[in-house]
Amino acid sequence: MKVIRTFKLMAGAVITVISVSAWSQSSDSAAASTSSSTAPTSHASAKAARKANRALSRQVLLALSHGGITTVHMNVSAKGGAVVLAGAVPDSSLIEKAGDLAKGVSGVTGVKNDLTVLEVGAQ
Repeated sequence: MKVIRTFKLMAGAVITVISVSAWSQSSDSAAASTSSSTAPTSHASAKAARKANRALSRQVLLALSHGGITTVHMNVSAKGGAVVLAGAVPDSSLIEKAGDLAKGVSGVTGVKNDLTVLEVGAQ
């Protein structure tokens, strides 16, 4: 009889612990859903920023091509209006021209020009 009574008390204690644990998890999931409801907004804005950066990079590349600069050995990256030109051009006079053309693109707030002259025989 004492064994059965002890077993019932232990079972009751386990049920109480499980119910308290389950109750606290439901509030944690409510808090998680509240914080996750703000996360998609920041994710969406980050996605929009990446899309805008890629579009600005393409606009700068297009402006460079229309300006007579070959962009085969060039990489253009943009972040928040700041543009970085990296790679190589065939002639040293094109380095400054590329920077000027990039500055003329709408949305560009600054240009870091890391272009170098293409070495002879480098493809």
